[in-house]
Amino acid sequence: MYQPKRFKQQLSSGKTALLVIDIQERIIPVIANNQLVISNSVKLIKGFKILGIPVFYTEQYPKGLGSTLIELKKELDESSRFEKMSFSCSGAENLFNKFSASKISQVVVCGIEAHVCVQQTVLDLLENNFQVNVAVDAVSSRKEIDFNTAFSRMENNGAILTTTEAILFELLNVCGTEQFKQISRLVK
Repeated sequence: MYQPKRFKQQLSSGKTALLVIDIQERIIPVIANNQLVISNSVKLIKGFKILGIPVFYTEQYPKGLGSTLIELKKELDESSRFEKMSFSCSGAENLFNKFSASKISQVVVCGIEAHVCVQQTVLDLLENNFQVNVAVDAVSSRKEIDFNTAFSRMENNGAILTTTEAILFELLNVCGTEQFKQISRLVK
């Protein structure tokens, strides 16, 4: 009997992680659509926790930009935090090594700013053979031209652009479970 295959780039909970990039106190007020970025980032964090999928987050120069926004921090309780001075998360201590050691091959990315830290991280993840899914409704910059150009560049180099809700339901794969009910309530 024919057994249909799933598309190989669909997210799989056993090999995926969420990376929340630099959503920090002193920069978020000037970010376009900042409330959308915050609310969708919180949904992703909560959803990944419901699904038992690891969550990592970074802080860019916290002395200058402050710590991670409190709305996110209270959800990131057991997540792995990485400080960095480099724009790319490839310079965040041993983060990429941690992904590899944990058999993570798919990384979902949200955060700020799209054209700097997010874009450089995405390009470096791609260069290191990770599949990258960018939650476009949980990523932004100060200026529209910057985030639009960043999305185009990331996609042209192999990143998959998608949305928060699409990511969560793709990871669920099936309905009718307790996790499905929790995720459905979360995205409403």
